[in-house]
Amino acid sequence: MAWFDRLKSGLKRTRASLSESVSSVLLGRSSLDAAQIEELEELLIAGDVGGRLAADLVAELAETCRREKTDALAALRQILLVRFAGSERALALRTDGSPTVILVAGVNGAGKTTTIAKVAAHLREENPRLPITFAAADTFRAAAVEQLAVWADRIGADLVRQQPGADPAAVVFDALDHAARTGGVLFVDTAGRLHTKHNLMEELKKIERTVAKKLGREPDERLLVIDATTGQNGIAQAERFHDAIGLTGLILTKLDSTAKGGVVLAIRETLKLPILFVGVGETADDLHAFSASEFVDAMFP
Repeated sequence: MAWFDRLKSGLKRTRASLSESVSSVLLGRSSLDAAQIEELEELLIAGDVGGRLAADLVAELAETCRREKTDALAALRQILLVRFAGSERALALRTDGSPTVILVAGVNGAGKTTTIAKVAAHLREENPRLPITFAAADTFRAAAVEQLAVWADRIGADLVRQQPGADPAAVVFDALDHAARTGGVLFVDTAGRLHTKHNLMEELKKIERTVAKKLGREPDERLLVIDATTGQNGIAQAERFHDAIGLTGLILTKLDSTAKGGVVLAIRETLKLPILFVGVGETADDLHAFSASEFVDAMFP
């Protein structure tokens, strides 16, 4: 199945609960009255767009229709595309022979470990000879380490691990040594929460310091995996991670499991960070580079 068809299928819950309702209000209209404006705001809020953004979008739409007498649904699509401007970006891969270091963060359950594997699988497909290393730095969950080991075996990636409960920064230190010899891409799988007295954000900062000390630079990417089903809570999570380590981009997973796909726009508007990938299923083919035009087309076909 082509990616766009997968995306449309993955967003069917959002279309059924949000897009089709919005379309029914706007279809064939070139102006909005007070009752329609209120209804649209309520629909967007229910779709997890957020109250302030919903009000802004509807106000902008109403003004555009008043000024241009244009088709309201087409105008909304264009407004969304403008709001998504600058949200697309590919992975920052190094070309100087030094390993690309990709730090991947996220709360437990967001799909962090499997997302690492899917992104690595895409890179392996594009370049079968690319060296890939996984650093199992989520040492507080033995299951996460074993899961990463399974994926490493499937993809043909090298795995650097230590004993359960080991210092995550020590795992990263060893992985950096390995990646310096092999080159390619190093993915660092981090903890989603800690079961010790240490603070998660401080642990992530320590990992960053380890990379800086070893390579003389920050990780090339600091990506946050967000479970779309968490809705507005995902935004609060992202803000905390961003404050701690300065995120460079986002990956949104499980869009197929929510009827509130409007959270994608809310996250983009709040954080102003690029969205590198979106996921709509369990297989590697269900994770794909984010395209604003494809997303809007899938929402409002």
